[in-house]
Amino acid sequence: MDRLQLQVTEVNPASTIRAYAFEMWMKAPMPMVTLFKTLDITRLLRISRKRNMKFNMLMCWCIGKAASEIKEFYMLPVGDKLMRYEAIAVNTIVANSEGEVSSCDIPFSNDISQFNADYLRLTRHVAQSCCNHDITDRMVIGTSALVDYDIDGAVGMYSGIFNNPFMIWGRYRRGLFRTKLQVSFQFHHTQMDGAHAARFLTGLQNTIHEIR
Repeated sequence: MDRLQLQVTEVNPASTIRAYAFEMWMKAPMPMVTLFKTLDITRLLRISRKRNMKFNMLMCWCIGKAASEIKEFYMLPVGDKLMRYEAIAVNTIVANSEGEVSSCDIPFSNDISQFNADYLRLTRHVAQSCCNHDITDRMVIGTSALVDYDIDGAVGMYSGIFNNPFMIWGRYRRGLFRTKLQVSFQFHHTQMDGAHAARFLTGLQNTIHEIR
């Protein structure tokens, strides 16, 4: 079944709350900012085992859920324009059948069962076809999970083409009672300020604690 096309609208930056940020940061040589945070993912691992759901899928859903509640995520600088989106998607990197990696955008849904079904269907298709699955009518949050490696953080590359927010994490660390995961979150300063990004990361932790 074809997915309903959503509307993407160019907005006048001067008429938005990002007017000053657009003026200050759109032409900056390095407009990206990165924040680091250590998350308690103990509950997420329990839910993964209890519901037989992939941990990476659950992380992506929590990221989408936390982002969906912050209005700044629905606008993104694209080229020299500021675009407004109706909805959000979360990207994941997939190991494909040729031993390489492909990119897969998953539309965010508040219904975790629906998101899980889309995640499994789309990542399976991308892995088999070795073709990226791109969604252009949603504001996409990129993710990269380096689960085989013990890292303290990562700063993403600024290509000057993609301004999307991006989250990276490595191997989680088990303690005596809690399991922790260090993440980095990169964002374009035109899209949001540090306070918005910090609120998103706090919301992400709260979503992980509250997931059922």
